[in-house]
Amino acid sequence: MLRRFNIVDVKTVNFPLRGYFNLLKAQEPKTDDEKALMSKVPYVSVVGSLMYAMICPKSCSNNRSCRYMSNSGQEHWSAVKWT
Repeated sequence: MLRRFNIVDVKTVNFPLRGYFNLLKAQEPKTDDEKALMSKVPYVSVVGSLMYAMICPKSCSNNRSCRYMSNSGQEHWSAVKWT
């Protein structure tokens, strides 16, 4: 994912985002220049990829339920609800 979004040289940290950044609606781009700059940033794609990386290992990789996406039965549904 880092290569895909060309952010291979990022610094790793050992503390949560919440403790370092204070993200607010007031920080959204307001000027046309700020909006143009951010339009070149793949923010939505990166956030979506991060969400997939957080959710998929629990719900798919470690869960055999994903094998039956196209033809699931009652037992498959019960397993998904159990997860």
